[in-house]
Amino acid sequence: MHLHVGCAMWTHRSWQGRLLAHPLPAHERLRHYAGWCDAVEGNTTFYATPARDTVAGWAQQTDPDFRFVVKLPKVVTHERRLTEVTEPMRVFLDAIEPLGPRAHALWVQLPGSFGPDDVPTLARFLRRLPAAHRSAVEVRHPAFFTDPRSTRQLESTLADADAEWIPFDTTAFFANPPTSDAERDAWTKKPRMPLRTAALTDRPIVRYLGRDDPDRTVEGWGRWLDITAGWLREGRSPTVFIHTPDNADAPTLARRFHDEVSTRVPGLAPLPEPIPVEPTTLF
Repeated sequence: MHLHVGCAMWTHRSWQGRLLAHPLPAHERLRHYAGWCDAVEGNTTFYATPARDTVAGWAQQTDPDFRFVVKLPKVVTHERRLTEVTEPMRVFLDAIEPLGPRAHALWVQLPGSFGPDDVPTLARFLRRLPAAHRSAVEVRHPAFFTDPRSTRQLESTLADADAEWIPFDTTAFFANPPTSDAERDAWTKKPRMPLRTAALTDRPIVRYLGRDDPDRTVEGWGRWLDITAGWLREGRSPTVFIHTPDNADAPTLARRFHDEVSTRVPGLAPLPEPIPVEPTTLF
């Protein structure tokens, strides 16, 4: 049984010299992150499609079972809203091809204005994706969460394409007012999403936003420990991404989440061992 965990990025200034060796050349940073976590959100691909050679470097730094959940470019999802996107999708799919099996899912993050009336557009887009790629959709229009008919419509569309619905759980973050600069910034930028915990496929993906205080983050993910353990017992293979506003302790928190699930599910495959920050010596 495998539970993959990860963060929103593979490099962060606050990790340098503390969790990851420093200095590290760019072509080594992902390899060191992959000693902590075995999955990562591919947020950078939202802003620009990377060069194929760059992606080949990502593959070289990770094992074949490492998971990238790669976000589609904003020109596809936000600017053109999934219409007339043949060329940008061709370029994108060609760029990420070196990832091979590491490309766990194509992450279709849709804007909050993409609502129930747009679901037929989503259905047409998902039907055109290559069968070799799994897809996972994140929606932010409130009707998908509060209107049962809209929920069923979206679930049916995703089921037809064997696509997952990615929940972004921000309920713990918004439960109390912000107490740090990073939290105050996130308070104005992160979406206040209704809670969703259902999985549609055998590979559910969860994004969880905690607080800068690690204890508060751990308190807020309790429900996900039980849900994730249940998925594993059902034979599913989930991926859980742990966020905090400053992300200073995100890798250690992701590993802690994995550890806490493993106490509920004996036999869970272990995470890799982190590469030492300082060279190991005998004396």
